[in-house]
Amino acid sequence: MADDKTALLQIREELVSLDSRGMRRELKTVTGPQRSETSLAGQPMTILCSNNYLGLADHPRLKELAVEMTRKYGCSSGASRLISGTMTLHRQLEEELAAFKGTESALVYNCGYMANLGVLSTVVGDGDVIFSDVLNHASIVDGCRLSRAEVKIYRHSDVTHLEELLQRFGDSFNRSLIVTDSVFSMDGDLAPLPEIASLAKKYDALLLVDDAHATGVLGQGGRGSASHFQLPSDSIDLLMGTLGKAMGSCGAFVAGRREYLDYLINKSRSFIYTTALPPAVLGASLAAVRLLREEPGLVDELRQKVGYFRQALRKMGFKVSDDPTPIIPVIVGDAGRAMELSEEFLAAGIFIQGIRPPTVEPGSSRLRITITRDLSGTRMDEILAVFSQLHQNPWPSYKGLS
Repeated sequence: MADDKTALLQIREELVSLDSRGMRRELKTVTGPQRSETSLAGQPMTILCSNNYLGLADHPRLKELAVEMTRKYGCSSGASRLISGTMTLHRQLEEELAAFKGTESALVYNCGYMANLGVLSTVVGDGDVIFSDVLNHASIVDGCRLSRAEVKIYRHSDVTHLEELLQRFGDSFNRSLIVTDSVFSMDGDLAPLPEIASLAKKYDALLLVDDAHATGVLGQGGRGSASHFQLPSDSIDLLMGTLGKAMGSCGAFVAGRREYLDYLINKSRSFIYTTALPPAVLGASLAAVRLLREEPGLVDELRQKVGYFRQALRKMGFKVSDDPTPIIPVIVGDAGRAMELSEEFLAAGIFIQGIRPPTVEPGSSRLRITITRDLSGTRMDEILAVFSQLHQNPWPSYKGLS
């Protein structure tokens, strides 16, 4: 085994290699509140890469209930949920989330990553098979690995390929599970859920849908992908949603039939072996669910701004889809150029994160734009003017123009 000095030297060499290939990441510190107009390293900045889609992270109602619940219940849940960590607020939030999603029950996890790992490593295992979209989120990929089930990857949103795999392998295993993002986080496109749900029923497979980027964004009042596609609530067995994106808080949940969630309570290691979410987070999440229920127009405001921005980019000649999500990728191609463009936007007071491998495939590095509801129309036009100026300059490796 290598000693510590040898290991440190190898790590340094790997960091140098990342540097030389333009692949080394570093943290940028937001020094103001999480809103569209904030500050980065003390400088005024417009954030155009946040998942705070509805602008609720700094909403007064979320802050007020977070403070109120802290004063009433303290700063910690004190333990894991199966010890003494289940508080009144956990139960209350789960009941309201289930009602919001139209399911029998819901179970709160500490984050979406833990939820996906917890579900996938619990409901399938040795002797089972998972059918997973090639572009599924890293938490799904890792959950598949942790499950010890056989994993079959189908081409992105290709239901014909999925059915071929179901026909070939579905009967060879004890239990089958299909898993997909509903909104894919790097491209902002939607999975063909009606067709996937139909295949799950036809081949007697469980269906797990990661609704992280759809919750608070798609469907009636932000109820998510099932509402968007007008699917019956029982057509998706397990639905994961996050509270830290459009909902403006922190944590995640799994919604579905009560028996499935009771099983997770008893078997899901990422639920069982961690201290539960604290009262402040639960209060903020409750406020977000109630706010959406009372003011569904917040979601309509977001959709209008997303449509406006997408259409404006298309008019400039950018290859931008008409998907209804706030995630808008501008494909650059070369990783180094993507990061250079990100720095050019930073110099203009606009924070758009460059995305490069391994998050995306080599040759598909991009600027990942996200639109939030609290971004003003005036500021959107100013940002679009910067895009227009950059577009007029040569983008040597840019593949996103028609």
